[in-house]
Amino acid sequence: MLYSCHRMTPQEVQKDPPKDLVSSPRTVSLGLIQMGCGENPQENVQRSIDHIRTAAARGAQVICLQELFRSPYFCQEENARFFDLAEPVPGPTTEQLGKIAQELQVVIVASIFERRTSGIYHNCAAIIDIQGEVAGKYRKMHIPDDPCYYEKFYFTPGDLGFQSHSTPYGELGVLVCWDQWFPEAARLTALKGAQLILFPTAIGWLEGASDRENQAQYSAWETVQRGHAISNGVFLAAVNRVGREGNLTFWGQSFVCDPFGHVLARASGEQEEILVVECDLTQIEKTRRNWPFWRDRRIEAYQGLDLRFLDEDSGSE
Repeated sequence: MLYSCHRMTPQEVQKDPPKDLVSSPRTVSLGLIQMGCGENPQENVQRSIDHIRTAAARGAQVICLQELFRSPYFCQEENARFFDLAEPVPGPTTEQLGKIAQELQVVIVASIFERRTSGIYHNCAAIIDIQGEVAGKYRKMHIPDDPCYYEKFYFTPGDLGFQSHSTPYGELGVLVCWDQWFPEAARLTALKGAQLILFPTAIGWLEGASDRENQAQYSAWETVQRGHAISNGVFLAAVNRVGREGNLTFWGQSFVCDPFGHVLARASGEQEEILVVECDLTQIEKTRRNWPFWRDRRIEAYQGLDLRFLDEDSGSE
């Protein structure tokens, strides 16, 4: 058997490793706050702050709250009075959370009903950094309109695009709930550089559905997100609310999975819970080397993805 030996030059020996491997932390401790919500927004905020303190005491560095954590999930009906729950971002809630983020030196992801101006409201996720400032925000792009999920009445579709946010603890991508079902959203967020994709969520079972239907829905929800983690080689976390509200029973079961799709931790389906999970970011490089999906993408062949449907009206062949 023949072996080839290459003698490295001094320049090769001293060559620096890739910048993204040097500047990025090797691990990050991720905290997920799964809780139920009462009618009083300030009480919900204070309870969230208490849970944030608990998560930070357990070592969490990035802490994500569930979707629209300040209130019950009001989108079960179309009622203009709920617009009174909206606020600017930055605004009062991000200011409160900013003080806690700075005190504890954590990054907080907070889903807030954003009032942009009269008549324009968004389902917004704010990324609050360790200085206590809003370092970025994402406005939910995909807006559902289903029984008990009448979000189109309240939310204008997002216009900030898919992003990755640099923090001391890693590159964070944030999407919101219904975005979970769209592989394009996770792919573009990962292509922006996200190492962790976080999904503040509010999803549950409708009253009257069978156990079989309920379990099928839950299984699909977790499966599609684990698929995003695998196909993009990233860590992924979904943070759901829990408990009965109106005609919905929110199924909790917030979880974190690694770039191989393995679930590292999963919360209860019935109880409030705080998950704190350590994510080894070096797994991203290892996974992508062995499963080089990005290398093998045929980007020159995907032109049809910007069309609603590939039919004669779209000009497709």
